[in-house]
Amino acid sequence: KDIMANGRKKVRNPDGVAVPLKPHYSNAVRVDGGALLFISGQVALDRDGKLVGEGNLRAQAVQVLENIKTIVEAEGATMADIVKVTVYVTDIRAFDDIADIREGYFPSDGPASVICEVSALAWPEFMIEVEAVAAVP
Repeated sequence: KDIMANGRKKVRNPDGVAVPLKPHYSNAVRVDGGALLFISGQVALDRDGKLVGEGNLRAQAVQVLENIKTIVEAEGATMADIVKVTVYVTDIRAFDDIADIREGYFPSDGPASVICEVSALAWPEFMIEVEAVAAVP
């Protein structure tokens, strides 16, 4: 089933493929024309480069998503314009533990998504890193 999320993004969850495991992402997203913004992996650093939420996955997830939100808004877009995210976590339990946080940022027509557990991120204190692609005006 195709859903037109906005003028640049079409969410696709075709028949014959299982529905997404969580409501904050889609099986596929199609972008028709326009510019793409590639966002490097964001970690739980505030604007001053200070760690937010040491030992607290949920606090880190919020900071990471706020960083992404700030970046896309600086380009005249919104979180609804995110078409793809790759989520790296140091504990795969995050798939369930932060699902509600992710759903708050992607309440409908979410991006295509991958989540995977990694042995480490750039700093030992980081528990999550998210990279994204957005269709921007």
